[in-house]
Amino acid sequence: MNVIDFIEDHQSAYLEELKDFLRIPSVSTKDEHKSDIARAASWLAERLRSAGIKNVEIVPTPNHPVVYGESVRLANRPTILLYGHYDVQPAEPLDLWTSPPFDPTVRDGNLYARGSADDKGQLHLHLKALEALYETEGELPINVKVVIEGEEEIGSKNLWAFVAENRHKLIADALVLSDTSMLAPGVPSITYGLRGLNYYQVEVTGPAQDLHSGVFGGAVPNPITILSRAIARLHDQNFRVTVPHFYDDVTKLSRSERKAIASLPWKEGAFRKIVGSRDLCGEKGFSVLERIWCRPTLELNGIWGGYTGKGEKTVIPSKAYAKISTRLVPHQDPKKIARLVEGHMRRLLPKSVMCKFDVLSAGKPWLADYRDEIFRMAITSLETGFGKKAVFIREGGSIPFVAQMHSLLKIPCVLLGFGLPDENAHAPNEHLSVENYFGGLRSVALFYKELGQNGARL
Repeated sequence: MNVIDFIEDHQSAYLEELKDFLRIPSVSTKDEHKSDIARAASWLAERLRSAGIKNVEIVPTPNHPVVYGESVRLANRPTILLYGHYDVQPAEPLDLWTSPPFDPTVRDGNLYARGSADDKGQLHLHLKALEALYETEGELPINVKVVIEGEEEIGSKNLWAFVAENRHKLIADALVLSDTSMLAPGVPSITYGLRGLNYYQVEVTGPAQDLHSGVFGGAVPNPITILSRAIARLHDQNFRVTVPHFYDDVTKLSRSERKAIASLPWKEGAFRKIVGSRDLCGEKGFSVLERIWCRPTLELNGIWGGYTGKGEKTVIPSKAYAKISTRLVPHQDPKKIARLVEGHMRRLLPKSVMCKFDVLSAGKPWLADYRDEIFRMAITSLETGFGKKAVFIREGGSIPFVAQMHSLLKIPCVLLGFGLPDENAHAPNEHLSVENYFGGLRSVALFYKELGQNGARL
């Protein structure tokens, strides 16, 4: 039996097994789910062994374990490093879920559960693709190394230490992962670019303590007012970031890439429906896709201070806070951008207040040359697996591990996304298209088989 027929015969079993995985509430940010995290790691270790990966270990870290496995037995065959994560976001608010978040339910062709799209469903289809190849061919067609972490949703705090300690063990010909999205329904996609991400917290202090607004109002600096005015000056009327030299290192989009992006089967109306706002806005001179994929941004993610409880409290607060992020594109340097943003913010604030500026995280952008041979194999496999034309896309989000591993190992990174932009990752009613799950499973199996047959030249 060939691998595609095997997959078709086992669809029900694969879906039920995925439901078992999704029932484990492996929420990494909550201490009460420590045992669930451990259970998910053990569950994965067993599935890796079933997929023909004999050397499997659960590696402890100061927080949640890394599941590592390898099967490296074939000379003159390429080695892929498969990455994924088994932790999920908290499910709250629970009352906004149509069905319980950890009770997987299929409705209208979609599988609803926390983690279905991000990232358990996408990870699981890789494991089943490997298992199907192992069962039909008696061995895996390629060499495989697998790293599955349990802290992606809380910043991968211990993953990089694991990578640094095991750098030579992780050497491979390519990194493969599925934690991204397709462009649209019916459009299988390979992501070849991700934006980098810096995250900052600003604390502005005015008076030494909260003050009575009647007694002191009009004579002392109000940090909420001052911080708000500074934030309002971080963009001009065309939504360009006003931080001096912010755009100095931004790589200009080529005519060919702009043409390729403009030709994609993407509809602004569908995007507007997902967003749900009355209108769109952004940097003048660029299309919507160029803005969210290829241009750097600065966004205000949160602002607070003073009294926000029920009723009245006439107070001038001592402090005001903001969380700000910058999405970065090639060839912007995260450290340089952090210095520029901090310097500009301090210049915008008057001497009547004090400012504390913290860089909470920093991550590089990543861009691949999708003309490499491995991308040709991947796009062909997608088109066969889905029976539809596949496309190359960028994504506006960030996956720090991709940029880090690309920089460390100097290998191509193949991002095969099988989610959709409206599948509510991190939100209530997260779901994954069952059709995309099986289309992805077929495509990945074909991709791995093609690598085994023709990947020696990578």
